[in-house]
Amino acid sequence: MENLIECPVCASTIFQQYLEVVDHTVTQQAFKIQQCEKCDFLFTNPRPTEQEIGKYYQSQDYISHHDEAKDIMSRVYNSVRNYTLKEKLKLINSLVPGKGNLLDIGCGTGSFLQTCRQDHWKTVGTEPDEEARKIATNRTQGEIFESINQVKSAAKSFQIITMWHVLEHVHQLNETMDWLQKKLDNQGKIIIAVPNPQSEDAAKYGAFWAAYDVPRHLYHFTKGSMQTLLDKHHLKIDSIKPMWFDSYYVSMLSTKYQYGKTKLLNSFITGSQSNLKGKSDTNNPYNTSSLIYIVSKK
Repeated sequence: MENLIECPVCASTIFQQYLEVVDHTVTQQAFKIQQCEKCDFLFTNPRPTEQEIGKYYQSQDYISHHDEAKDIMSRVYNSVRNYTLKEKLKLINSLVPGKGNLLDIGCGTGSFLQTCRQDHWKTVGTEPDEEARKIATNRTQGEIFESINQVKSAAKSFQIITMWHVLEHVHQLNETMDWLQKKLDNQGKIIIAVPNPQSEDAAKYGAFWAAYDVPRHLYHFTKGSMQTLLDKHHLKIDSIKPMWFDSYYVSMLSTKYQYGKTKLLNSFITGSQSNLKGKSDTNNPYNTSSLIYIVSKK
């Protein structure tokens, strides 16, 4: 375990305890989430080192590393994924004219890359999990690297860089942001999707909110802390978009953690309320369970 003595965003050394959350997926171990008193950034602390974090992903319940639909959660995930892949492709095609170079960081088993490749994008991926990386390589017949540090034979710059629920997992946060800024084409876009701890479903489920997902999620980004991090690396938010399905999926997992079984009606009601409130709050538009940040260079 490693203990952060500086805030990853602003380097302040003054933290306060925010929440204690259990790792429901693998170890049942409790982890603390702390909040920086200067910039309000939320981060898991202490946390597993980069060398030991891999064991916290070794579970059949960690769906993004597997394609099997063995239970209700994985069946829901896989059925919705087919729709969301089309929506993600539609999004990137709306952001950049023509089909350029695309990098998907943390590509899992490669479904998104396959979709983009079939649409004539020139694709490259990274994935640290060996099993998922093999599946992605076979699926895409393209270059899939273990980390961004190995992306050497790829394009000099990318028109699109995507991180679908990945940035919250990255140990070397500032180094990664610097790398992204350098590899992004001047007219390109970075797409960052992360959970939103300020959503209505996060407030309802508290420590049982599945999207805290400690210790795999090292950071818990709000709109404010995301803006602060991007400013630091000469990047800016162009727009924010909701991920409507996440509120239902996260609510289903949260009820499983809280009650020992999935409560479908409870999950549907909470997910709907979260989406409705996240959409209708005029002072804070799109404050849903997960958010997509469309990012460009300043």
